[in-house]
Formats: sequence, structure tokens, C-alpha cells
Amino acid sequence: MLRRKTHRIWAALAACLMFLQVQTATAQEQESEKARALLTEAVDYYKANGDKALAVFSRQGPFVKDDLYVFVINTNGIMLASGGPSVMLIGRDIFNTIDDELRPKFQQALSQPETGEILEADYPWGNWSTGGRKITKHVYFQRVGDTVLAVGYYQPRASSEQALQLLETAAEAVNSNPRDTFNAINALDQRFYKDDLYVFVVELDNNRFVAHGSNLRLIGRDFSALADRLGKPFGQEALDKLATSEMVEFDYQWKHPISGETEHKHAYARKVGNYLVAVGYYQPNNGNGSDQ
Repeated sequence: MLRRKTHRIWAALAACLMFLQVQTATAQEQESEKARALLTEAVDYYKANGDKALAVFSRQGPFVKDDLYVFVINTNGIMLASGGPSVMLIGRDIFNTIDDELRPKFQQALSQPETGEILEADYPWGNWSTGGRKITKHVYFQRVGDTVLAVGYYQPRASSEQALQLLETAAEAVNSNPRDTFNAINALDQRFYKDDLYVFVVELDNNRFVAHGSNLRLIGRDFSALADRLGKPFGQEALDKLATSEMVEFDYQWKHPISGETEHKHAYARKVGNYLVAVGYYQPNNGNGSDQ
């Protein structure tokens, strides 16, 4: 009887997770379609109007739709237009502003021949709206003469598998060198975040945060006293579970580090020496508002 009940519970959890994955995939497909459509509009407009289109692309207007915007770079790497935060790069050589990780990605994109086809690529990109974090951006682009027009969108939601991978990386680092790892997490070292995933660490002697990859205001606060907007005391819940297991899971509502919206978050935590090390992933459309 107990085995049958347990099986039903796991089946329900699996169905719920599959539903959330389908929701996320559908949202990404919709964003992809909108990005491709905006790029097609921009290419047609540029072909009809030439360089006069660059000023139109660079202001709030028909080529800025929600979070989507057009940016244009010539094949020498000079930014010619942008309807987003990269507007500050207009007239500049982008190769002087990007790091060694990004440089070959841009070089490859700008070297593609003109075929009339829409191409696509992923690369990490950060600006004021991402809180200093580099988030995976999926970009559609097309070459027209000596210019490359592009439209991209962020893919901020990482998976449960990626959360577990990041937790393993963080746990090994904490076990090897705790203090240096805490400093790296707090400094947004790229080893300890992936898109909207980040690490936080609680010292178990006093239950206080010693590292947090999203909100430094939590450093020194009592994790056991935390509750989400719904009043759920998830901090104490996690600590109670950790008292009887080296690896635990818990759920709560929390602000998404990129969108700013409150969403359902599922976290994994491990006990590493005298520390709780945790990473959680977000599940959209389940939040009810929070200021954390």
C-alpha cells in the first residue's frame, strides 16, 4: 500500500515537472518567433531605406518591441545602431569592448557570407538590466552587404540538471577552500552562476549567510528566520531536513534575479563540513509577489 502511494506521489511530481518544462519551452518558442519576425521586418526596412534606417533602429519606435530590439554591426566590428542598452556602443569597435570569450563568437558571426538566410547563435551577454550577470542570449542575425542586423533574447531559466551541476561545483570548491569560495560567489565569479542559477552558503554554527550570488544584503542574516511572501519558513525547513540528511530539497517563492518577478523556486542543498551549500532553479508563473 505504501509503495503504491509513494509511486503515485512520484508520478504526480514527474507530471508537474513535465508540465512546467512544456510551459517554458512554449514561452521560448514564442519569444523565438517574435525575434525572427522583428529581424525580418528590420532587414526589409534596411533594404528599402539604406543607412537612414539606422537612426530608426536606434530610437524607441516600431523596432523596439518589449525586450526585443534591433542592433546593427558592420563587418569591421563597428556598432552602427542599437535600440537597447548597447546604444552606448554606437560608433565604437565592439572588439575593444568585449572579452576574449566573446571575441571569436562575434568574429565568426561577422565573417559569415551574405546568403539571404537568417542565422542564429548563443553567447553570454550582460548589461545594467541583468545586474552584472552574463546571461545566455540567443541571437538571430542576417547579413546585408557589409552590415549584419541582429535581434536577440535572453534565455534566463536554467534547468534542474544545471542546478545540480552547479551545486556539485560549489560544494567541491567550499570543501577545498571555503573563504576564497565565499568571496568568489559574492563577487559574481562566473564559476558560481549560470544564467539565473546562483549559489548561496549558510554557516551552520549560527545559521547565517556567508555567501549569496544574487543579494549581498542577505550576508550575515539568519537563514532560519527567513520566510517567503506566503509566510512559508523555508529556511528553518531546509535546516531541519539537513539535520537528518546530507542532501535535501525545498521549495519557496523568490524574486527572479533577471526578470524581477517572484516565481516558484526549487532548491537543492548539501551539507559540506559546517556549511549548507545550495542552488535553486526557477519555475515561472507560480509566484505571488515578494520583495526578497
